[in-house]
Amino acid sequence: MISGGIVLNGREYPFKKGQTILDVARQNRIDIPTLCYFKGVVSKGSCNICVVEVKGVKDLVPACSTEIMGRMDIRTESPRVVAARKKTLKAILESGNHNCSIGASQGDSWTRFQLDVMQMENHHELCPKWGDCELQDLAYRYQVQWNRTSLSDCRFPRETVNPLIIRDFSRCILCGRCVAACNDIQVNQAIRMPKQTENQRIIAGMDDVALKDSDCVFCGECVQACPVGALVEKKFEHQWRPWEIEKIRTTCPYCGVGCQLWLHVKEDKILKVTGVEDAAPNKGRLCVKGRFGFDFIYSQERLTTPLIKKNGAFQQASWDEALDLVAEKFKTIIRESGPDALAGVSCARSINEDSYQMQKLFRAVFKTNNIDHCART
Repeated sequence: MISGGIVLNGREYPFKKGQTILDVARQNRIDIPTLCYFKGVVSKGSCNICVVEVKGVKDLVPACSTEIMGRMDIRTESPRVVAARKKTLKAILESGNHNCSIGASQGDSWTRFQLDVMQMENHHELCPKWGDCELQDLAYRYQVQWNRTSLSDCRFPRETVNPLIIRDFSRCILCGRCVAACNDIQVNQAIRMPKQTENQRIIAGMDDVALKDSDCVFCGECVQACPVGALVEKKFEHQWRPWEIEKIRTTCPYCGVGCQLWLHVKEDKILKVTGVEDAAPNKGRLCVKGRFGFDFIYSQERLTTPLIKKNGAFQQASWDEALDLVAEKFKTIIRESGPDALAGVSCARSINEDSYQMQKLFRAVFKTNNIDHCART
């Protein structure tokens, strides 16, 4: 039900009861920047990046958590709002190991640093999400200047023992999006926000353990939610930048759900997989197989031609020779021992159509229900 109108930057827009300022702004393509906001989860407005100015209200209010109450006159980019966002961004940048701003007082040293990291992709200072970071985008958008020399060393080393995810606590801004993704979207309950009395980093498990020792199932939803370089995929760290990548949409081949994927491809090689945020049925969510189980296609151990064992050793054969041999073996087994002496296992990495054809072969042709699938990644 339409509840009336509000004024955004001098123009009136309708809104529905229960909508926030951010809801109406995005509905009308008015850009209000955010960092802690996470779609599908109740917003707390903790990062103060989305603050806006409401006429008649003394303090700036967070757009993501402020419900519209009656007619409001709102400015989303007033000088006061811009100044507040710049101040907040400066504080965030100075709180961690962020090398993404324009670096006000760095002068020639900043230029030298940029030239160095361009030549050394694995430079320890270079954030793996350089060029694909929401904090970096905002730093440039608002021309935030700060002094990197004032930073203190992070108290926590990078966590690299996990098989698929790297956690870099020095780049974490404690926005809480990873926790929301884990607890509210995927409902895995593997990580949690720290209490004020605890060390200020996202905690895994009850005793602050590595992800591999927690209840983490490595779905990677936290990585997709992270707006900075605190959580990154381990497999291809530092091997690509966004401008080098072609995004190709496809359907996950692992099961019949039909989750929608973005393949991030560089030089015809898949380097990363993310979920398509607004597409059914998964709405951006993926399991460990869908997100990380893709590089097997580049394995050097894959068979590229049929092999037949002759005189105790495997030898290459043509497809016709291999298929004729298998067909004769199957017919002999069925004739001598009956159809239930056969069993088939369909690979979960095969496309759904292939798995359907295989179960049809066993049930309709071989006359047995001994058919299953392998779910290993």
